[in-house]
Amino acid sequence: MRNPLSKTIESIPPSGIRKFFDVVNEIEGAVSLGVGEPDFDTPWHVRDEGIYSLEKGRTFYTSNSGLKELREEICRFTLRKYNCSYTVPETLVTVGGSEAIDVALRAMLDPGDEVIIPEPCYVSYKPCVILAGGTPVIIDLKEENRFRLTQEELLSAITDRTKILLLSFPNNPTGAIMEREDLEKIARICIEKDIFVISDEIYSELTYGKERHVSIASLPGMKERTIVINGFSKAFAMTGWRLGYAMGPVEIIKQMTKIHQFAIMCAPTTGQFAAVEALRNGDEDIELMRESYDQRRRYLLDAFGKMELPCFEPEGAFYMFPSIKRFNMSSDEFAERLLKAEKLAVVPGSAFGTSGEGFLRISYAYSLDSLKEAMERLGRFIGSL
Repeated sequence: MRNPLSKTIESIPPSGIRKFFDVVNEIEGAVSLGVGEPDFDTPWHVRDEGIYSLEKGRTFYTSNSGLKELREEICRFTLRKYNCSYTVPETLVTVGGSEAIDVALRAMLDPGDEVIIPEPCYVSYKPCVILAGGTPVIIDLKEENRFRLTQEELLSAITDRTKILLLSFPNNPTGAIMEREDLEKIARICIEKDIFVISDEIYSELTYGKERHVSIASLPGMKERTIVINGFSKAFAMTGWRLGYAMGPVEIIKQMTKIHQFAIMCAPTTGQFAAVEALRNGDEDIELMRESYDQRRRYLLDAFGKMELPCFEPEGAFYMFPSIKRFNMSSDEFAERLLKAEKLAVVPGSAFGTSGEGFLRISYAYSLDSLKEAMERLGRFIGSL
């Protein structure tokens, strides 16, 4: 019998996060700081709207692009929060932000087109580029630059085949952000070199510095060459509802919708009605969660300082990226030994690209009690080394 599998998919390794945590789930008493999922429940008023939609029998397909009412609210939210003006035809509701990234790449790439991906980054970017027929071009971001993309790094990666820059700030796994002046330098290069941007802004509401999130699409000349990806999982604690969205030029959104139409049909209807309520009345919920994450962020920074574990201060998302280079072991080995010795699970930095080697991703989307227990275990382990 011939090989039934695609050589392309066989060549792609499984997620470094999931592979590791399949083992964690089998260990009794393990404490995990590995999953990037809010520990908050979806706010009650949002859940109530979902329940009400079921009670009213709103269980039909929506349009392929999503409920018009939801897309209108997304446009209002984006204008109010990020000063980006979009219309309903420029907006597509997807099954999470991950689907939006996938269909954007498939709609825009021809075989051999190059996509610049700054790493460390979310684990799906490189596989999605490959599956869309593109060629990933990796930029290794540096801790001394606070894991921000510099104009020099971008210029060095551009070739005649470069079509897309895939940005992800605030960043998973590092917690790094890009401020307005950083983005302005990148935007000038993208305009000069005629490069499109896919900007994954799923953590846009979770920033802790003086300046709140700035979307690259809000800068002059960038809206027409940017696809903004966002969603409800992180800011509204709605991971299981599986709702995201993409905003961009109509001609691109139209082709993304075509792929979405054939592959998915539409995002879950109940979730779409709930999401309308989240956007209209969820600002207070976001602020309460952001304040709690910030408290946990500052607690971990203090704990790392006491155990002399180097870590730059992240200003976005809900991740820490401490360095373990002084222990002279790979991030995989460190994580495996930590799990075996203390039943504490973290994600090896190498899961997010080669430049993540020598670091750990530690999520603080957990209660302070869980974080305190985890820091005791981590402190004991480091002491034993």
